[in-house]
Amino acid sequence: MKTTELCALEASGLAKLLASGEVSAAETVEAHLERIAEVNPQVNAVTRLLEDSARQAARETDRRRVAGEQLGPLAGVPFTVKENIHVAGSATTHGVPYFRDWAAQADAPPVRRLRAAGAIPIGRTNMPDLALAGLHTVSQLFGHTVNPWDPQRTPGGTSGGDAVAVATGMTPLGLGNDSGGSIRNPATFNGIAGLKPSYGRFPADHRMNDEEPVLGHQLFPVDGPLARSVADLRAAYEVLAGPDPQDPRAVPAPLYGPQPDAPVRVGVVVDPGGRGDVHPDVRSATEAAAAALEDAGHPVEEVAVPRLQDALDGYAALLRAEFSRAWPVLRRLLTDDSARHIELDIQRHPPVGLEEYLRQTGVRLGVQRAWARFFARCPILLGPVSTQPIPAPVVPRTLEERDATFTPMRLLTASTYVGVPAVAVPTGLADGLPQGVQVMAGMYREDLCLDAAQRIEERLGVLTPLDPRPYRFDGRDR
Repeated sequence: MKTTELCALEASGLAKLLASGEVSAAETVEAHLERIAEVNPQVNAVTRLLEDSARQAARETDRRRVAGEQLGPLAGVPFTVKENIHVAGSATTHGVPYFRDWAAQADAPPVRRLRAAGAIPIGRTNMPDLALAGLHTVSQLFGHTVNPWDPQRTPGGTSGGDAVAVATGMTPLGLGNDSGGSIRNPATFNGIAGLKPSYGRFPADHRMNDEEPVLGHQLFPVDGPLARSVADLRAAYEVLAGPDPQDPRAVPAPLYGPQPDAPVRVGVVVDPGGRGDVHPDVRSATEAAAAALEDAGHPVEEVAVPRLQDALDGYAALLRAEFSRAWPVLRRLLTDDSARHIELDIQRHPPVGLEEYLRQTGVRLGVQRAWARFFARCPILLGPVSTQPIPAPVVPRTLEERDATFTPMRLLTASTYVGVPAVAVPTGLADGLPQGVQVMAGMYREDLCLDAAQRIEERLGVLTPLDPRPYRFDGRDR
């Protein structure tokens, strides 16, 4: 098959061709390396290639297949890995010079599991400095990543590199992480799908320099896949889930929960918290997704998000109190531009003292209880990823700019705080730009999210892969 044909295939379709022997793993890897060479100079999503190890893994996969050995469900399928997730022998740079030479001794659990399923890491992908520098994907080491739909829009972050790589056919799967929307907003901004799992669903290792993260940074960040279809998210989900001795938080929850006797009720929120800031294109996208689910037989009703403001306040209180402890050290690793996001956030949410921090740990349980009661009555929550269109690729310089960028993504923050799963799925185009929604469910009910997202996708379609709009970008004009 031609390079363009192989790179247009979704991961699940590619896995079937590989399993049948119609294409080899070596052909597949070479095709994606060629696609990266062709496309990446325009978008700067892939930071470093793992071409030697990828070719070696592909040859071994083909040898084992010819020998009749049993291979994993993703054998020969390439994937990319964000710069803050360990890949053995590759530096986990976090996008900053300080970590440039800190090569990982072992794979992080999700990389190890994808390898065990036969998938092949093919490259590393860009992210904001330390995943702290805001919504736009730009790093000290690797520069700006470009949105392939429109270079005057951000690709989102902090998993923007993987999202762009998936959207442009440089890889069928990306591995990123989400601690407040960092899988879901770049997925939506690039017209692909992304899964934020429940807290504890996938094992992970987010230590920096072997230091264990404190409470908020244990509870909120989760690793997860980005892909061009919901079927591919499901394939990755089945590989990544389950307990692991490297992460005591990971639980042995069933992959698929009990199926309800009647169609699952869907609650729809277009304007979380009633802020009145919903752009007409976002409203139309959410309504289209709701209509798709209604057409699939789901009862649909408008709802309010339980204790939304408490969730937003609690998220800020827990994280800012922890940042105040580490910020003097982290600040030295950042430029003024990349530090500004956190400094503005600290201005908006000053760190709380110990007494309030401890109180907020209890508030979180109460908010989780309110969401659990909501999902007992209405198992699916459908809402926007952002209430505003894709913003420009800039770092906010004022509190007003910061609020304009992050307030529209309040449902991302709240669902992260509670720990529930969510799937971002495209809904179509508006003025040439991708639109999308997120589907949320109760703890460890990723299956309900994936099922609902699949029904939306079946009715509204898949948007990618695409060729990026012609644009040469050297990272110096912003």
